[in-house]
Amino acid sequence: MGFFRKNIGGLHQAVRVVLGIAVAAAAFVYLAGATAWLVALGGAGFALTGLVGYCPMCAIAGIGKGGVS
Repeated sequence: MGFFRKNIGGLHQAVRVVLGIAVAAAAFVYLAGATAWLVALGGAGFALTGLVGYCPMCAIAGIGKGGVS
């Protein structure tokens, strides 16, 4: 996958993965129906950005290793 450059660091990646999984799990425990699936999907997407090490919104804002700040 050479179309992007990692823009978040190792600790940031780990935090994203853990929080994403926690949000997805909590969605199924505390919510019901379509809301649970939508929140879980958001948590899974957050965890996925941690797994690959690339955050599109951080790249747009110029935050991270390749950004301005």
